[in-house]
Amino acid sequence: MSAALWIELIALIAALAVTAPLLGSYMAKVFGGSSAPGDRVFLPVERFGYRLMGVDAKREQTWQRYAVSLLAFSFVGVLGLYAIQRFQTALPLNPDGQATIPPFMAFNNSVSFATNTNWQSYYGEATASFFTQMVGFTFQNFMSAAVGLAVAVALIRGLARKRSATIGNFWVDITRATTRLLLPISLLLAVVFLSQGVIQNFNAQQQVTPVDKSLTAVVGDDGSVTRPVTVPGGPVASQEAIKEVGTNGGGFFNANSGHPFENPNGLTNWLQMYVAASIAFGLAFTFGHMVGDRRQGRALFAVMAAFWILPMLGAVYFEATGNPRLTQAGADQATTAQQSGGNMEGKEVRFGAAESAMHGSNSTSTTTGSVISSHDSMTPAAGGILLFNIVLGEYGPGGVGSGLYGLLVLALVSVFIAGLMVGRTPEYLGKKIRAPDVKLATIYVLFVPAVVLVLSSITVLLSSAVASFGNTGPHGLTEALYAYASAGNGNGSAFPGITVTSDWYQLSLGFAILVGRYMLIVPVLAIAGGAARKQPAPVTSGTFPTHGPLFAGLLFAVILIVGALTYFPVLSLGPLVEHFSL
Repeated sequence: MSAALWIELIALIAALAVTAPLLGSYMAKVFGGSSAPGDRVFLPVERFGYRLMGVDAKREQTWQRYAVSLLAFSFVGVLGLYAIQRFQTALPLNPDGQATIPPFMAFNNSVSFATNTNWQSYYGEATASFFTQMVGFTFQNFMSAAVGLAVAVALIRGLARKRSATIGNFWVDITRATTRLLLPISLLLAVVFLSQGVIQNFNAQQQVTPVDKSLTAVVGDDGSVTRPVTVPGGPVASQEAIKEVGTNGGGFFNANSGHPFENPNGLTNWLQMYVAASIAFGLAFTFGHMVGDRRQGRALFAVMAAFWILPMLGAVYFEATGNPRLTQAGADQATTAQQSGGNMEGKEVRFGAAESAMHGSNSTSTTTGSVISSHDSMTPAAGGILLFNIVLGEYGPGGVGSGLYGLLVLALVSVFIAGLMVGRTPEYLGKKIRAPDVKLATIYVLFVPAVVLVLSSITVLLSSAVASFGNTGPHGLTEALYAYASAGNGNGSAFPGITVTSDWYQLSLGFAILVGRYMLIVPVLAIAGGAARKQPAPVTSGTFPTHGPLFAGLLFAVILIVGALTYFPVLSLGPLVEHFSL
């Protein structure tokens, strides 16, 4: 790592360490049920929205009604986005004349954006109209992130309340998440992006002639001929902001954040990494405030930080070191000191190999899916670390909302294991962890890996599916596993060597996306409802403390063991065997 990259990483850590407690305190006030900063501005807007929806903001819901409201809202969102894609030729803001999106691709896109996964199997600038990008995809970027926040807050309420039949109001939670958090931050960030050169317009593609005509010269039988360059337009800054703030990751362009119109320079690249992790880390402190014990939040923050920084350092090391076979051949030296010795294949030359690995690790550990390079082109070890970030699930720090509620579910598993070791009924925040809680947590932990591994296995057995692999052998297996793990765990990034436009991939990946979202949310809400009804037990000398280093270490180990035991066999056949073959 160069000195500049160390400075960038330290600045990123410092910014998150300073702002996460402040943001966490603000979110605790927003969702705490009492007065919050900005009431005079936001309350009139929110009340108007409640009247339009016919929602009684003071009436709370049981976990069952909360879940039904969430599922109904998401279902309508999927249908609406599907209709927009299927009828985009008849809708406005289509200056490039984009054709109707095919049915299976429209289905995949709809469930992907409505679930905060944002898996893409299309070229954004060549497939979706501006109306589809703005009214369809960008709108769902806000709503899917708000849903994740709502579930996390509902779980916190369930753990904090005593003998309560309700866990909040879904409609109030997503409204407040949008108006008081996602919209203000995204608006500010979009303005900053605009100042740095991210485009925001409604212009159709334009043909321009570059100043240096040799850049586009083609040599034919009649000599050198200069041809113009196609420059795309679009409302990019507005989508780019919420793409990062809401840990969405769906790019306006096919190159995603590797495109200079989405990510022009080092400052915008640093901001993208920062905002993608900011809310997830802040929610740890929100938890501490809402349960009345800030030490609990700091313990979760420490676990999140460990799963964020350690893989990042590993990925940067392996990617900056490069491919040893190219080093032996003397073929890995780049033209600048920043890139020298690193694996530059598939990288954006503005950022280099090490920063590409840093960005990639951040996007996979936060389930953002935003990329500035081809993850498929990384060294086996670096690519394997990014894949391991995904298969661990949304635990550290994870996506907006989903990272925290995933971590809390594993916290219940951790205290259950601790209780078994000492022969005591496990407790978390004074709430006794019973058999129904453990069963729900088990569903959360095992259901997605089962779907990911089964679908990956079927895919490698289908000759038509294997034909879409960009590589054979261990790398081809990694491509398939990465695709289904990314879809099932809500990440959305890809090993782009695999082509996933066939009906099999569109439907199977869409199924993995749906399972990975809603088969986790429903158990989480059930856990919240059960916890809210319980009366906390008094703390005694035998109570296992869940706010110190011992618990943080146990939680870290449980997450690591769960991920290792579930995925180690297939990882050993993919990136591990490929790495050692070098």
